[in-house]
Amino acid sequence: MSKIIFWLAVIFGVLLVLRLVNSKKTAPRSRQGASLKGEEMVRCGRCGVYLPRSEASESAGKFLCRDPRCLSQA
Repeated sequence: MSKIIFWLAVIFGVLLVLRLVNSKKTAPRSRQGASLKGEEMVRCGRCGVYLPRSEASESAGKFLCRDPRCLSQA
């Protein structure tokens, strides 16, 4: 029984070390992704949904989403 517990502890230790080494390799990538700048978001003047500026239609100084209900009320 003690041999089984010993080998389980060894396997657990090896997996823990591998996980720590792997997490250090991926850490710089997450920092680079945080520095990327996204597109400006605007709010629909009718329904209040936020959407990227490139997907919005501008009407009478307001941004509108492309939902047919919002566009028909413009």
